[in-house]
Amino acid sequence: MSGGHIPFSHKGRSAIHAIPSKGSIWLMLKQMFNRVPSKWKFCSLVLCIMLFISLLEFSIPQLTQFTIDKIIPEKRYDSLIWIGAGILCAAILLAILNYFNSYIVSKVGQKAIMDIRNSMYEHIQTLDMKFFDKNRTGDLMSRLTNDVNLLQQLISSSMLQVLTDTVTFIAVAVYMLFINWKLTIVLLITFPFMFYITRAFGKRIRMSFRSVQSSAGDVSNQLQDSISGMRLIQSFTNEEFESRRFAERNQENMTANLKSVRLRSMFGPIIDLLNNIGLVAVIVFGAWQVMEGEFTIGLIVAFLAYLRLLQSPVRNFSRVISIVQQSAAAFERITEILETQPEISDKGNAIELPAIKKKIEFKSVDFAYDGTVPVLGNLNLTMKAGQVTALVGSSGAGKSTITSLLIRFYDPQNGTIKMDGHNIKDVSLKSLRGQMGIVSQDIILFNGSIRDNIVYGKLNATDDEIIESAKAANAHDFISAFPDGYDSQIGERGVKLSGGQKQRIAIARALLKNPQIIILDEATAALDTESEHLIQQALSRLMKKRTSIVIAHRLSTIHDADQIIVLEKGQVLEKGTHDQLMQNNGRYKQLHDLQFPQVSDIKYLAT
Repeated sequence: MSGGHIPFSHKGRSAIHAIPSKGSIWLMLKQMFNRVPSKWKFCSLVLCIMLFISLLEFSIPQLTQFTIDKIIPEKRYDSLIWIGAGILCAAILLAILNYFNSYIVSKVGQKAIMDIRNSMYEHIQTLDMKFFDKNRTGDLMSRLTNDVNLLQQLISSSMLQVLTDTVTFIAVAVYMLFINWKLTIVLLITFPFMFYITRAFGKRIRMSFRSVQSSAGDVSNQLQDSISGMRLIQSFTNEEFESRRFAERNQENMTANLKSVRLRSMFGPIIDLLNNIGLVAVIVFGAWQVMEGEFTIGLIVAFLAYLRLLQSPVRNFSRVISIVQQSAAAFERITEILETQPEISDKGNAIELPAIKKKIEFKSVDFAYDGTVPVLGNLNLTMKAGQVTALVGSSGAGKSTITSLLIRFYDPQNGTIKMDGHNIKDVSLKSLRGQMGIVSQDIILFNGSIRDNIVYGKLNATDDEIIESAKAANAHDFISAFPDGYDSQIGERGVKLSGGQKQRIAIARALLKNPQIIILDEATAALDTESEHLIQQALSRLMKKRTSIVIAHRLSTIHDADQIIVLEKGQVLEKGTHDQLMQNNGRYKQLHDLQFPQVSDIKYLAT
């Protein structure tokens, strides 16, 4: 029912539009923080650990300075052991605290990532068919997997690195200003340039990563199309053509990656150069002051150690900025999904739809999938409850569209659809769709067991109910013949089953759901005579005492329908029983004579 894509389109860009990226890093961090369980307790714990880490990192240069300025000149041999023990204890405590800090942040981050992925999946399930018509499966999968994994990388290691480095940088800078402001000013002289370059490169890196992730989505789209259509590709011997198409997508992805790599490769060395300029300034100025008697050698050594503590965050940030910007681009793509609102949803005062007892009415319904080219125009029709209504007509006449509107995969631009007088827009989607079961020619089965696919119609069904439904669908015998019976694996989309077996499992699933309304969309097309006979028997049981809507191209299957509605260009052209329509000598008779050119009027035995 969803719109198809253009198979030879050179570009497969997502229909989701980018949101502004301004401030998205802070928004990303805020959103991630809000998803952290017991966030204030967590922050307090992490902050305490980071403060202890900073104090321990302070202590090592202090011990080094004390050794050079006091212990060595005074030849205090007995103190060397205590100095060595102090530095070793500080190093051991640093290792332990860094371990706990890393584990705690990663654990909390993993929970936040799980929450984001669950939220995305749950939200995607609320979106209407128009969203899936416009957005390709590969791109959506890329956002759910690759983009979320990038956030996972940020939270697991990079966010901790940024937090620790920020605390360390501020603490060390304040302490150094307190000890010797002149040397600290010299040391910090290159940092404004670093921050400016980081900001400038950050914007370009994020844009490049967004291009990388978009091209990765194109690769996923191409893979998804190719793998799902492998039978068609091989049957038409188009392997070389598909390889070229995939190579083009892969080339675009490689080009985007190389642009990103080039920016990162430039960014790191520039930051290192500025760090080294700062190091030269400290050594030259510090050495001058030592020779002038202003500083001690121990102070210069300690300041060089502090310089390392200051430069390490900046150097790490030059590495982390790539991950942060990549995560920001991923977060924007994730946010685009989460901020997409379904056009079809329950009203605030939606009511529960009672079981249908009277009729379904379409009144003056207009509909176009793209909003411009009409599929249905001023459609008026009535289907009585408990009866079989067949929809026939040329391809594109609007048959499947009517059922899509009834189940509210789409809403009409004009007109109303009512069930027993209730506008379906006023009832809850769950109560509306809960009354319907669909069996179509294109059967959707999940990779799993036969039992898993049947029980999908009623998740809490008992084994007896499953078997009873399978028997009613004429499926129990072939299921029992499998070595594992109902636990037999059917493969992706039921590849291990025949067309008739798939149909009967789908009918068993619908029977288990026990819907009030059954929709049959050419359910017996392309089947052999024996399979069609078994399925017709199963469908007769399924349709018994239910409101049935049958979309049929093979007119032989709808001879006994209570009402046949002939559609043409989105409007009702004629309606009646088979005998009435044959006598009218109208469009239905033309379609009938095209299928049975040797017989102008024929009576069919009930299946």
